[in-house]
Amino acid sequence: MSHSEMTFDIGFQSMQTDRAPQPRFDFLNPIRQKLDAIVIRDRKLAHLICKLIPAQCPFERDINLLGRTVAHIPPMCKLNPLYEQFVGLRFRSLCYLVDECGEAM
Repeated sequence: MSHSEMTFDIGFQSMQTDRAPQPRFDFLNPIRQKLDAIVIRDRKLAHLICKLIPAQCPFERDINLLGRTVAHIPPMCKLNPLYEQFVGLRFRSLCYLVDECGEAM
């Protein structure tokens, strides 16, 4: 092993041990917890949630020009930091409507 390889190895090891993970405050965590804690017990509320939260991302598009796809706009919903909570809330609403109210979706 050459001198430059030894220096690199030593430097790389020291970089790994010098940095400890910094705890960061997630300011959206209280909102996530509140959304996850919502229990659906009302038929009207379940219908409202299903209307407000779309099943698919409304922003995803293919841009066509003369019959050919020239660009694709990817779904932006996954960039939403509360995406998982909204999808879960919609799912719980649908489950309530099917299981408790006997509605077929």
